[in-house]
Amino acid sequence: MIKALRMAKYAVFDNTVLMAGILPHDLNPKQLEAVTAPNGPLLITAGAGSGKTRTLTSRLLHLLSEGVPGNQIVAITFTNKAAGEMKERTLSLIQKSGLPMENVPFMGTFHSFGAQILRREAGEFGRTGSFSIFDDNDTSKLVRSLLKEAGFDKIKYHPNIVKKAFSKMKNELSGADGAEDENIELLFGRYEHILKDQNAFDFDDLIEKTVRLVQIPEKLGKYQNLFRHFLVDEYQDINTAQYSLIKILSSKEKNLSVVGDDHQSIYGFRSADFRNFLNFEKDYPEARIITLDQNYRSTKNIVNASSAVISNNKYQRPKTLWTDNEQGEPIRVSGFESAEEEAEWLAERLLGVDKGNSAILYRTNAQSRPIEQALIFAGIPYFIFGGLKFYDRKEIKDLVAAIRYSVNPKDELSKERLLKEFKKTKVKPIIDSLPEMAISLSPVEFIGFILKETDYFSSLRSEKNFEERMENISELISFAEGFESLGELIERISLLQSTDQPKGDASAPVKLMTIHMAKGLEFENVFLVGASEGLIPHERSVFKEADLEEERRLMYVAMTRAKKKLFISFFRSASRFLYEIPPELVKLDNFRYRDEDTIYLD
Repeated sequence: MIKALRMAKYAVFDNTVLMAGILPHDLNPKQLEAVTAPNGPLLITAGAGSGKTRTLTSRLLHLLSEGVPGNQIVAITFTNKAAGEMKERTLSLIQKSGLPMENVPFMGTFHSFGAQILRREAGEFGRTGSFSIFDDNDTSKLVRSLLKEAGFDKIKYHPNIVKKAFSKMKNELSGADGAEDENIELLFGRYEHILKDQNAFDFDDLIEKTVRLVQIPEKLGKYQNLFRHFLVDEYQDINTAQYSLIKILSSKEKNLSVVGDDHQSIYGFRSADFRNFLNFEKDYPEARIITLDQNYRSTKNIVNASSAVISNNKYQRPKTLWTDNEQGEPIRVSGFESAEEEAEWLAERLLGVDKGNSAILYRTNAQSRPIEQALIFAGIPYFIFGGLKFYDRKEIKDLVAAIRYSVNPKDELSKERLLKEFKKTKVKPIIDSLPEMAISLSPVEFIGFILKETDYFSSLRSEKNFEERMENISELISFAEGFESLGELIERISLLQSTDQPKGDASAPVKLMTIHMAKGLEFENVFLVGASEGLIPHERSVFKEADLEEERRLMYVAMTRAKKKLFISFFRSASRFLYEIPPELVKLDNFRYRDEDTIYLD
C-alpha cells in the first residue's frame, strides 16, 4: 500500500504540485512547502488566520503517506479540544486517502503524552502504573494539610502561594533548588514524599517527571527509538519543562516540526516562554523556516490595523500578513465617559447585527458587569464563554448575601451563606448588628465594613484567581457608588438576576469572553470593549517592557478574532495601543468622549 502511494502520480493545481488523492488540493504554495518539507527541524511561523492547524495536520498525513509508521509520530497540542479536532481531521483524511487505519499517531496534549509514558515507567518513581493524578483541588487540600502540620505563618505561606511555588519549581525543572526559602524547600520535600506514598503524581509531574525519566540514558534511547517524529502546535506557548521534553526526545534524529505565532503568545502568567520560539534557529542552526503570511480570516483593514499594532513590539519574529479578502469597513472606534455609557452604546449597536456571529471581548472578567446589565435591560440574550455571569461568581454571591440579610434579617438562606462562607469567628459577633449598620452606612461603606470586619480578603486568598476575584469586588463597589441605600442596591441586583434570561429576543446569544478565552476563535463581528489605558495594557503591566509587549499581543489577538467588522471602544482614557492603528483605517463612531481631539481626528 505504502509503495503504491509513493509511486502515485502528481497533479498540477494552480501552479502547485500536489500528490493526487493524498493531500488537500487547496493548500497554498507556502503551506504545501511546509507540509512536504524534508526530515529535520522545521519552524512554521504562522500568522493569525493563516491555516496553521490545517497545515500541521496535513504534514502529519504527509509523513504517513511517506511510509512513516503512525506509532512513531507524536503530535502535541495544548488543549484536549485542539487534540480532539486534530484527531478528527487526521482520521478523516486517512480514511479518505486510503491509508491504513492501524498505527494511528499519538495526538494529544503534553500532559496526556507524559501520562502515557509514566504509566509504563511509574516504577522509576516508586509508583505503580495505576497511579492517581492529583487535580488542582487535590493539590490544594494536600498543601493546606502540610501547612497546618508545619504550623507556618498563614500569610507568608498561604496555600496558594506555596502551590504556585511548587508548580514553578516543576515547570522550570529547578526542583528543591528553586525553593524561595528553607521552609518552602522543606514543604516541597514533604509534599513529594506524600505523593509517592499515595501512589500519585500531580499535574505538573506528568511533564516534569517525564523529563527526569528521559534524562536517564537507557530510557532516552528507548523512547528515541520508539518516537522518531514530533509535531508541536502553539510552540510559542511552551514552558521550560515542555521545551526540554521535546528537545531531549527529538535530539537524535531532529525530526521536529513546530508551528506557532509569537505575535499570539499571551500566556506568560502560566510560565509560557515565547523565547523558545524566537530562539529556534539557535537550537537548530540547520532548521528550515517557513512563514505562512496569507490571512484567510479577516478583511484587509483588520489585517493591516492589527499588523500595525503588533509591529511596535521589539521582541518578535517580524512578518507581514496579507490577504486577498475584501477591503472591508474601517475599524470603528468609540469613546465614552464611563463603562456604563459604553455598555449602553454596545447594547444599542448589537440590535443591528447578527448576535449569533458576534463576540464581546474584554481584558478582565470584572468588566462583564455593566455589559451584562445593559444587555439584560435591552432584552439581548448572551452567553459567557468559559466563565460565570457576574452575579454568579462566589465572591459576589457572598457579599450580596451579606447585603440581603442586612436589609431583610428574616432571609435565612442569606444568613446560612454568611455563616458558611465567611469566617465564623469573625461574622458571628457582628451578624446581629448588620441590619442596624445597613441603615447607618452607605452601600460602599457597608461593603467596606463587611470586608474589613470579616477579614474576607484573607479567606479569599485560598480561592483560585485571587486577583481576578479582587477585581470583581472592586467592580461591585464601583457599582454600589451609584446608590444611596442598600435597599435600592439590592433591589437593582435582584431585578437583574431575575431577568438575566431575556425572553423577547429569539436570536442566538451574543458571546462574552476575556481575550484569553477568545484565542483560537473567530467571529463575523467583534466588539473589543474597555480598550482603556489601565485595562489594556493592564495597570500591572506598564512598568516592564516584556509585560507591556504581552499586553500588545493580547490586543493583537483580540483584533484578529474579527472576520468582517471590528468595533473598539474605551472609556475615560484611550489605550496607547489605539494610537498605533493608522488613522486612515479608523472611523470615529458614536463618539461621546469629552476629549475628542486626543484621538485620530482628520
